[in-house]
Amino acid sequence: MEKKQSDLCFEILKRFHKEGILDELILIGSWCVYFYKEYFNNVPYIDQAAMRTRDIDFLIDNPSKIKHAVNVPELLKDLGFVTILKGSEGYIKLDHPDLLLEFLVPERGKGTDKPVLLEKLGMNAVALRFLNLLADNLITIKVEDFHISMPHPAIFALHKLIISQRRFKEEKAIKDRNTAVDILKALLHKGDAAIIQRMFNSMIPKWQKKVIEGLKKAGEKEILNLLAAK
Repeated sequence: MEKKQSDLCFEILKRFHKEGILDELILIGSWCVYFYKEYFNNVPYIDQAAMRTRDIDFLIDNPSKIKHAVNVPELLKDLGFVTILKGSEGYIKLDHPDLLLEFLVPERGKGTDKPVLLEKLGMNAVALRFLNLLADNLITIKVEDFHISMPHPAIFALHKLIISQRRFKEEKAIKDRNTAVDILKALLHKGDAAIIQRMFNSMIPKWQKKVIEGLKKAGEKEILNLLAAK
């Protein structure tokens, strides 16, 4: 299953690259943990395979700036992806026994409970809070002959701590916190403490408070002391 998942993930990325849309997408979610192994290639890092899920999520920071028109459901149809609609509003996801693909956009202003149309991609997207944090702090990772954009591991981990406070299921909240702490510790081993501090300090106080709450629930004193030092 794990090899099958990763092969399928790579094939999706290759096709998006070939069609010219990969540069307009940001990979977010649990698959970032897998690809961060390149960033942490010289320090102890978590088991990426254990962190993977079926969900593969792509963030589009500004849908109006999409340049290339590609019908994504048709592009991936021969791989076994089928289009499913979720909720009364009809959120589009592409379902496969090994992966579930969807697009997300940052929720801005008053927000919306309706899908955001991605006309050029033949899809729609879910608008969610806090995603602008991820879009504003990016790194690129080389994969074979192309690059993928992802949130910097520090902001990815801090974001995980924020959303862990919004989880309805405690097991998911615990998983988010543990993933965040593992990545933050890997960053400390890499010598990136200043990056963690800088990204934390760039947040509004309300979001900082959620990060602190998450770290307290995880019992993580070392990182709490780091953030308190500012």
